[in-house]
Parts: sequence; C-alpha cells; structure tokens
Amino acid sequence: QVQLVESGGGLVQAGGSLRLSCAASGGTSSTYPMGWFRQAPGKEREFVAALRSTGDSVYADPVKGRFTVSRDNDKNTLYLHMNSLKPEDTAVYYCAAPGWGKKITLATMTSIRLYDSWGQGTQVSVSS
Repeated sequence: QVQLVESGGGLVQAGGSLRLSCAASGGTSSTYPMGWFRQAPGKEREFVAALRSTGDSVYADPVKGRFTVSRDNDKNTLYLHMNSLKPEDTAVYYCAAPGWGKKITLATMTSIRLYDSWGQGTQVSVSS
C-alpha cells in the first residue's frame, strides 16, 4: 500500500516559481508516484505532467516550457518545478501512482484512469 504526500504549495505572484514534492512510502519497487494532476474550483481534474521510470516525460500543452517533472529515486520523491506561473495555474495539485499491472505508455500516462493511488493535494494560488 503506497502512501503519497504532496507539499510545497503556496501563494505566489504571477511570474514566480514553486517546487512541489510528492513523497512516497509503504509501496513496492513497482509502485511509485509518476503523475501530476490539478483541479480548479468547478473544473474536472486535469493532467499536468508525468515521468516514466525510463526517463520519458510528457506535459500538458498549457505548462510546456514552464513546468518540469523530476524524481529523486534515493528519496523516493517526485517533484514538479513550476516556473513563470500564471493565474490560470491556480488549482489544487495532486500526485498519483499507477495501478499494478496497468500498461504504462506516454499516452496512458496522461489518463486519470491509469492511477489508483493519490495524494491529498496541495494548493497553488497565483495572483496577478
């Protein structure tokens, strides 16, 4: 049973930066956080970025060139570096780990249905 805990959210001015962290514990070597999603009030949860163990990454169009996903395997932690933040980035950000046995590709990594373990979320607010 993998447990995911996000941290690093906060309130920043437009153009600022934040680094989100997702610490994992209690899982196996085959269960680890790899995806970031976000959800704004009144909106559905949407894909942001994901990182596969092979090193392949994929990003949603609105964050390409501004966000970077990375992982520290020694600390079993997934990161999301967010630069040039915009008010449109305001949302609760969640990290997620895929369900066991599911096919992981660059395409399925963007789908919420790949994941079965989620963190509690961390609030990111960007003021203009």
